[in-house]
Amino acid sequence: MARDEQLKERWEQVVTKLAARFADGERLDLDAIIYLIGVQELGKPGMRFKKDDKINLMHIAICRLLEPFGFYRFDYQDEEGWPHYEMLEPLPPLKAGEQSLLMKEAIVNYFLEKELIH
Repeated sequence: MARDEQLKERWEQVVTKLAARFADGERLDLDAIIYLIGVQELGKPGMRFKKDDKINLMHIAICRLLEPFGFYRFDYQDEEGWPHYEMLEPLPPLKAGEQSLLMKEAIVNYFLEKELIH
């Protein structure tokens, strides 16, 4: 199977699994999935978050997702349990479609690592 086809198939597995679990079957967009990963990485799923916290959760998710690509490295967890990352290398300039593709690949890799898809 071609790499792009495999990524597309695995992405659909992720979207389907998350839609069933968190959105009553409605399709989640990329930002919603990134947010959910941030909540998972923080480890406080029942907590209610303010707008600023939601932005920070998405930042945590992006750092975690791009860590295997060498862009970020986990640095420490603060006294409130929030993870902090150090930027190792700035992201190269990417067009919107390329950014989306990179994030989808990173999300698929995350779910493969967590053994939530195959």
